[in-house]
Parts: sequence; structure tokens; C-alpha cells
Amino acid sequence: MATAETVEEFIASGDAANKAFDHQSALKFFQKAHQLDPANCEALWKMSRAHVDIGEKADKDLQRQHYYMAEKIARQAVAQCETVADAHLALSIAVGRVALMEGGKKKVELSKEVKTEAEKTLELDASNDLAYHVLGRWHREVATLSGILKAFAKILYGGLPDASLEKAVQYFSKAIEIKPDYINHHLELGITYEDMKEWEQAKQEYEKVAELPGTESDDQDHKATAAERMKDVLKKLK
Repeated sequence: MATAETVEEFIASGDAANKAFDHQSALKFFQKAHQLDPANCEALWKMSRAHVDIGEKADKDLQRQHYYMAEKIARQAVAQCETVADAHLALSIAVGRVALMEGGKKKVELSKEVKTEAEKTLELDASNDLAYHVLGRWHREVATLSGILKAFAKILYGGLPDASLEKAVQYFSKAIEIKPDYINHHLELGITYEDMKEWEQAKQEYEKVAELPGTESDDQDHKATAAERMKDVLKKLK
């Protein structure tokens, strides 16, 4: 039987690979940990997150495979580890990615689950900045759906829970309060302020994105996005 140290070593190696933005190697290490101890919650939810990370940089066919595998593993993690906040967060994130691939009724159902799992994460860990981020994204995306799409969802699928841009701002702001140096929190808050036509606040968030050092694999992409959006914001402020 595998010792806890052996499993922990594989997880630590996966964490190190993840920190170096080598998500393929990270996945392999987490898979080895899972093989040694199938009941290990941390190995499971980190496998799911690794599939999402790989999927984000993959072509469309591979992306689909990784996102659906992330969802499958996250569901297993939640089933085995119901009281582990990160398992619910992994499911919320994976389901959100799968929802991008789906349409119609399935998309509406998955959208509701994204919100439910993020809220469950916060019930278990009120300091989880990524769960607040997920809820911020959820509120903004639902709040900015066209009236036709909202009516369509209501008639056919019973609708979506209430959402607002103000709530999105609250959730992104809470995420920033917990982890102020996380670039994507500032980028998404800036985008939300743009949707609200709050140009000065959007400018401040994009300036923060430019100032902060990149620490995540997609931070350079986030910085480029913020720089492009800043051009439009500055035109609005003239």
C-alpha cells in the first residue's frame, strides 16, 4: 500500500510543474498520485483543474476532450469528497467550461450548476477568492444576456436565477480583497465596469492589471486584453 508521503510527493511535484506552467506534467503527477490512492481528494480535484488548464490552450477538439474529462473527474471528486471546498470549485469551473460547448437547455442547466457549486464552495471556505470570481462572472454573463435569450430560457427551461452587474462587482471586489495581486480578478472587474459604462473605474482596474507582475500562465494574455480594452475606455473618457 502506498504511503501518504509517496502520494504527497507526486502531488508536490504536480504543484511545482503547475507553478512552472507545465500543465501536462502536472496532470501526469496528479494522475500518479490518484493511481496510488484513488480516495485522495486533492489528487482528484487537481487532476480536474489540470485538464481545464490544458484545455484552455488546446485546439477546439482537444479542448472539448479536456473540458469534459475535467467535468467527469470533478463530479467524482465531489461524490467522494463532499465537504472539500476545492472539489466543488473544480466542478464549478469545469461545468462552466463545458457550458461553453453546449447549447439550449443543457447550457441553462449547467449555468445553474456553476452558480450552485461556487456557492457551495463558499459555504465550505468563505475565503476562496476563485469562487467569488466564478460568481462574479456568472452574474455578469447572465445579467448581460439579451432580453430575447432570457425570455427563451424562461419559457422553455424555467429561466435562470436573478443576476445583476452590481452583484458581479461585489463578487469581483471580494475576490480582490482576498487576493489583490491576482490579475484576472482586476481584468474581469474592469470588464464589468465597462458593461456598466463606469469608464473611470474600468480604467483604474486595467491600470492595475498593467502594474501587477504576472504569476499565472495566462497573465500575459490578460495583460494584452486589458491593454486593448483600455484604448476604448480612454476614448470614452475624452
